[in-house]
Amino acid sequence: MPNDKSLFEHLSALLTEQRNERTVNIDSFDVESILRAINREDTKTIGAVKREIPFITNAIRIIVRALQSGGRLIYVGAGTSGRLGILDAAECPPTYGTNPSLVQGIIAGGRTAVFKSKEGAEDRQSDGARDVRLKSVGSNDVVCGIAASMRTPYVFGAMKEAKRRGAQTILVTTNPRSMLKKTAFTELRKCVDVAICPEVGPEVIMGSTRMKAGTAQKLVLNMLTTTAMIRLGKVYGNMMVDLKMNSRKLEERAKRVIMIATGVDYKTASRELIEANGHVKTAIVMIKSNISAAQARRRLRKAKGFVRLAINNRSSRS
Repeated sequence: MPNDKSLFEHLSALLTEQRNERTVNIDSFDVESILRAINREDTKTIGAVKREIPFITNAIRIIVRALQSGGRLIYVGAGTSGRLGILDAAECPPTYGTNPSLVQGIIAGGRTAVFKSKEGAEDRQSDGARDVRLKSVGSNDVVCGIAASMRTPYVFGAMKEAKRRGAQTILVTTNPRSMLKKTAFTELRKCVDVAICPEVGPEVIMGSTRMKAGTAQKLVLNMLTTTAMIRLGKVYGNMMVDLKMNSRKLEERAKRVIMIATGVDYKTASRELIEANGHVKTAIVMIKSNISAAQARRRLRKAKGFVRLAINNRSSRS
């Protein structure tokens, strides 16, 4: 195995690679003490993400503009980071009724790496660039790189190619934003429009970034897509109203949403949902406004899918 002293030194400087002084003797703890130590460290993720809300806000504005313009959100990552991106993307269609192409995930090593670790796959910048090209990324798209260490070559290659192709870029990392100012990250810095950097500190087990770092990344991705979908009219109140009824559970959830939103009983919700061809938004507007399905659909088109505005019979905000 070849020596790479520069990489060694680079990794040694990363916050995510430091030794956690609070858990140096964790191998001597009893089970409950181990669990309390892990839990104590996990609580730090909430505050770390909270401090990044101004940057998350900027990222969401970019994402919403892109999706409104016919673009896509594409997550790129390796290992745990890649799997988290794929998970978030996979949950959007059943939750918000989106086309699977709208939010996508790419992982170093391809589909098999979702289930079986391919650690060496993260080392090739060229693979990241290739995968972005295969997605035909363009100027309407947003590419979000997820890299706990900030330095993952695969992610850097993908973001560099995305920026070259005119896409806007977001970086989610759990190392300090100040690291981007270092000479070693000069090229990466040029590729990033918005950096989201929750500093969760050293892991309970040194370098095991599937723990606090992974938790913080998951929280950020939840915020990105959930807020974007709200701003795209996929939510009424705090309820999913664009869900696809692809299972009996989701069909019954759709009826319950209609009942809660309108105050009707189960039988009425079922009947109106059938009349609306299974479209929850249409059913809600029908009931709340006492109009036909055709009229409700017209109102929703005028309101660009926003249920509240359709009920009030107003055009949506820009």
